[in-house]
Amino acid sequence: MANEHANTDGGVVYEEREDATTPASDLVGEALAIGYPTTKHPIVECEKVVIPAGEVTALVGPNGSGKSTLLKGMAKQLSLDRGHILIDGADVHSLGSKELAKKLGLLSQEHESPGSLTVEDLVYHGRYPHRGFFETVTETDHEAVERAIDLAGVTEIRDEELGSLSGGQKQLAWIAMVLAQDTDVLLLDEPTTYLDLHHQLRVMEVIRTLKAERDVTIAVVLHDIGMAARFADNLIAMKDGALYDWGPPREVVTNELLADVFHVDADVDAASETGPHIAPHRALEK
Repeated sequence: MANEHANTDGGVVYEEREDATTPASDLVGEALAIGYPTTKHPIVECEKVVIPAGEVTALVGPNGSGKSTLLKGMAKQLSLDRGHILIDGADVHSLGSKELAKKLGLLSQEHESPGSLTVEDLVYHGRYPHRGFFETVTETDHEAVERAIDLAGVTEIRDEELGSLSGGQKQLAWIAMVLAQDTDVLLLDEPTTYLDLHHQLRVMEVIRTLKAERDVTIAVVLHDIGMAARFADNLIAMKDGALYDWGPPREVVTNELLADVFHVDADVDAASETGPHIAPHRALEK
């Protein structure tokens, strides 16, 4: 059973952006059943899931728990067997692709582009929802791209071809591209996977900066629960396609959760200044 949260008790608490008069957006799933065309039964089923406005929410759980499936369903990348996904009260399935792309950005695990494309060229692709088919790049587009390149910290490699970059640099370039969409909601599917510690921290610092400076609503799938506990405002812990618990990291990350969900014997120091500190001891039998 998920923990109660102040932002979901009767509505979402909005905070105004510094550079706009519109509030941040919340993303809500109701009575959900999500699967794939090749599966007979839903992979994920839950009565309600909330990505609160203007906060960072991390989806955690073991492999196969349904984290990425839930994220894809909420981004309209998968059809729903049942339920609704609402962004500020509007059903995402009622929105056209371009209209949704102005509100919600998704960085999936699978992304490919020609190695000869430069970082800057890739970032400009993020502006496609804001332009008509025959429209040229505007000053607003230029400004959005410059902001995204600066936020993602890829200024020094903006003229480099993607094929010449390390895995961490490529991931930051892709993050810059989705930032250029300038959406209120950003969904990131395992953005730190296969990255070294330096680039993992860079990615998470970009996420925190977006929340602090741009009031963006962010949901991110992470394998590292310690990293999630440090950087996220909220955790959604998943097990067997269902929500096991939800709430602030200091409430969700417990010895019991690590044993029941991750099958790990560990001690949790909830008093650590940087968030719950996890000291794993051994793997438990499943």
